[in-house]
Amino acid sequence: MPRARTLLLLLLVVTVFATSLSASESIGDGSQQVYIVYLGHLPASMDASEPEGFSAVEFAHHDLLNQVLDDGSSASDRILRSYKRSLNGFAAKLSKEEADKLSGMNGVVSVFLSRTLDLLTTRSWDFLGFPQTPIEELPLEGDVIIGMLDTGIWPDSPSFSDEGFGPPPSKWKGTCHNFTCNNKIIGARAYDGGSSSSGQSPLDDDGHGSHTASTAAGRAVANVSLFGLANGTARGAVPGARLAIYKVCCGEADILAGFDDAIADGVDVISISIGNPFAFEYFSDVIAIGSFHAMRRGVLTSASAGNSGLEGFTVCNVAPWLLSVAASSIDRRFIDKIVLGNGKTIVGASINTFPTLTNVTLAFPTNGSCDLTNLEGGSYTGKVVLCQKAEENDGSGPLLAGAAGAIIVSDIPDVAFALPLPGLTVTQDEFDQIMAYVNSTSNPVGTLDHTEITVNQQAPVAASFSSPGPNLITPDILKPDLSAPGVDIIASWSLLSSPTGLPDDKRKVQYNIISGTSMACPHASGAAAYVKSFHRDWSPAMIMSALITTAAPMDTLGNSNTSALKYGAGQLNPAKAHDPGLVYDASESDYVAMLCAQGYNATQLALITGCNATACSNSSTSSSPRDLNYPTMAARVEPGKNFTVVFPRTVTNVGAASAVYDLRFEFPDEAANVLTAEVSPNELEFSEQNQKVSFTVTVSGVVLEEGQVYSFTVVWYNNEHKVSSSVVVYTMSQ
Repeated sequence: MPRARTLLLLLLVVTVFATSLSASESIGDGSQQVYIVYLGHLPASMDASEPEGFSAVEFAHHDLLNQVLDDGSSASDRILRSYKRSLNGFAAKLSKEEADKLSGMNGVVSVFLSRTLDLLTTRSWDFLGFPQTPIEELPLEGDVIIGMLDTGIWPDSPSFSDEGFGPPPSKWKGTCHNFTCNNKIIGARAYDGGSSSSGQSPLDDDGHGSHTASTAAGRAVANVSLFGLANGTARGAVPGARLAIYKVCCGEADILAGFDDAIADGVDVISISIGNPFAFEYFSDVIAIGSFHAMRRGVLTSASAGNSGLEGFTVCNVAPWLLSVAASSIDRRFIDKIVLGNGKTIVGASINTFPTLTNVTLAFPTNGSCDLTNLEGGSYTGKVVLCQKAEENDGSGPLLAGAAGAIIVSDIPDVAFALPLPGLTVTQDEFDQIMAYVNSTSNPVGTLDHTEITVNQQAPVAASFSSPGPNLITPDILKPDLSAPGVDIIASWSLLSSPTGLPDDKRKVQYNIISGTSMACPHASGAAAYVKSFHRDWSPAMIMSALITTAAPMDTLGNSNTSALKYGAGQLNPAKAHDPGLVYDASESDYVAMLCAQGYNATQLALITGCNATACSNSSTSSSPRDLNYPTMAARVEPGKNFTVVFPRTVTNVGAASAVYDLRFEFPDEAANVLTAEVSPNELEFSEQNQKVSFTVTVSGVVLEEGQVYSFTVVWYNNEHKVSSSVVVYTMSQ
């Protein structure tokens, strides 16, 4: 495993050893694995609000499965979870042959293995220009409920105090299993193999779930720091909002169970900082499935875009009915230094809160490997170990070998990692400079300081690890949608875990600093809840549009080597999002029409929607997924060929009743030399609120080379509002 990937999994998003059953785990005699059988829409006759509906759903699931079992077992032996509250399906132990039989049966949308997915602040909200919620406005947020699908929560954190909170909203239908809730954390469930077992605790034994929950909706807590580092007030976007916790990490059977419950329980926004290294077809992807059914109930899902940007993978959560969030930096950096014996200073990155190590011997192990098996038997006690080829660059090898510190090569220079001992990460070039000194003397020494805070004047910069586009499932829908702070974010932590998540790190902290699109996602989730607190009747698409069209541009010098495929529409700007002026709305039928245009068949979509007459029967054969009324526009074109693409769009007036919007383009020079654009009409006039007006954007040109990306912005503006839609044209190999 490459160094960057190891660091990302072990430190960036904190490794979770999932206890739930996954596709990689055999069951019984080894021939069975956990599969998810997705049946689509929950029939009205099986309404989850009625106890009879529960039994009817389960009976139907057992009856269906019994039709393919011929080994003497019964469905009751095999089914782990019936999804019966918000969507229709079940998780079961099946052989491949049984799964294949089920997939060909009437009424079955898809059958797929339950995979185990990856877990993909004092300063970040200030950096976004988002002020702290005044005390008198907290009740406005109190009816908004954010469902967190993650590793659980540490309820004793000050971030989750319910002081001053009234009872939960009357719409709330959730419960607390094996957990004591309060008026801030109003629901908590935990899952095992898809079932909500009474033996499972929603307590966070990892830290990740507490971090994301407090980022989205944590109370304002003053004087927070990590051993004195990054001191300030930690807060979420909507400190008055309620939290519902679904401990799902990280088997897909559990994740879909979390969606099933969260939707029926009555959450307003779902936040899920989990994903695959790459995207799956929509209805073989539990996050796409769950978020589709959430959208049908008016619930927006905010998901992380993925942490595989350095591995060559692309954005993972790409369904157009969910918000996909990339990670970017804030204007604060954590650096560390080692001063070599020859006086040369090497600057790296680190969350190093240990005391300074002065004139400590530097030791380079055999082959540069810092795995414990390679260090065992060596003499490293009290030395700083130089790690070049570690398979696990988490510092655990040097720690267990008795080293005083570690210098570790990292492919992620924009991220500061916490280690279980004094240390810092450096680039390969910086490591080579250290080795040049080590090889020049018989007594190499160095002084390793503790972490300093510096200003990152180029921020926001797209994080190196953040998974970029294009969207490989629907290439003409831009993903990720936008970026949010995801680098070196401080937020609440669990006392059941250490700052590094390593078992040999015995430190305990209430707040921790970590990075990932996992951290970016709850920023957007909190912003979505903030918008929802102003506009209770807005659809998920309207809230997404408000966040996307008000995002701050990121086509800056610090992002000169990236593009909108990396950071989407730009940086989240929550202070503007509650009053966007115009929104691009879309309903379930619009998404179904897009799926029809992409080639999904009418029978499959009828099962998913519960409608016999789908939009497919009314779709034009010339329709395209780019016709979806999305707030951004994207087109994949063939290199070297002239092209013309047309984007039909409709905006809804959510500002003043009487309003006129003029048009302008924001065209970077490189795009202006390649593309031409026309918009018709070039003025939008409204006479009432919620009035809809349509227009078309036509883009023409020729992109000569493969792998080229060009973008510009269509802006509708007046004295009160600026509504920006990114347009991206790109080429890629087929």
